[in-house]
Amino acid sequence: MGTQLSFTAPRRVGLEEYPDPPLQPGEVRVRTLYSGISAGTELTQYRGTNPYLEKRWDPVRRLFVPDRAGLEYPLRGIGYEQVGRVVEVGSKVRRLEVGQVVWGSWGHRSSVILSEEVAASRALGPSSGLWAQGTESWNPLLGIFARIGAIALNMVHGAEIRLGDTVVVFGLGVVGIITAQLARLNGAEVLAVDGVQKRLELAEKLGTPTIDFRQGSPAEAIKALTQNRGADVTLEVTGSYAALHEAIRATAYNSRVVVGGFFQGEGAGLRLGEEFHHNRVQLVCSQTSGVHPALDHRWDRLRLEQTVMRLAIEGRLELMALVSHVFPAPEAARAYELLDQRPAEAVQVVLDFQEIA
Repeated sequence: MGTQLSFTAPRRVGLEEYPDPPLQPGEVRVRTLYSGISAGTELTQYRGTNPYLEKRWDPVRRLFVPDRAGLEYPLRGIGYEQVGRVVEVGSKVRRLEVGQVVWGSWGHRSSVILSEEVAASRALGPSSGLWAQGTESWNPLLGIFARIGAIALNMVHGAEIRLGDTVVVFGLGVVGIITAQLARLNGAEVLAVDGVQKRLELAEKLGTPTIDFRQGSPAEAIKALTQNRGADVTLEVTGSYAALHEAIRATAYNSRVVVGGFFQGEGAGLRLGEEFHHNRVQLVCSQTSGVHPALDHRWDRLRLEQTVMRLAIEGRLELMALVSHVFPAPEAARAYELLDQRPAEAVQVVLDFQEIA
């Protein structure tokens, strides 16, 4: 039997067993090492604010319909930042062996069965195609950042950043800090905005100048730094309507705001009759279920994930510094309580599944 996390009710975390089925010839069994918590999507499920808990998503019309809820408690299959080790291979598997490390999105659970194709395309370690020559030491924990890093890279693609652009990132959670690094790799002059001291210091340590919104209007500061022009591109990853409004204010005339935050409820604090309207600001959504339309014939989620892992392995993208807390998986309730009640203390929170057999 395996063990998985569930939300039994808003702000209630449980652990439950699930059957561990036998392996088929073309499959591998992966035992989870670490599982990262998303402070955006997962907290909406933990708190009970996720729109799927009130409405049903109609995939044909691509509409939320208020006739019934699409999800109900208990919620299972939570989480999408996992890394594990292959512990068993099927008789027909040729590209993987026991002991290899694999990343993926299988939820907060102690094990998963993957096809050889899926697992081989997400393998980490010297035998993988992603490895940089001369890489001597690495931490399997790196694998939890594949999916969350892909979200950041997807935003940067959607921003269409050009060499020399002034890019401003609103929000220095995990996605924001990764986004700022990727924007710099694109040749941008990057600034980042937040009001949490721990996150501001971490971003500065990783090379991104910051603006503390507690000290005054970020938009006015950004205008002053750009000869009143504003940001060429603004990337919003806060999920706050007030922050989105300020991001719009900070953006140059006829320029773009890429919106990656997962907003909840109605848009209090967002005033679209002001700078958005008068400055012809473009709002572009970036969401993990798709890629930038101009790239969808070449890029997909797997390529985004592989690119993030390659950049990290090559030392061009710093990810491990974002890990602020590691909790044993049986103490998951404490991890969620931290993110819910004291978010300023945390960046990337991780569950360690190695103690669960």
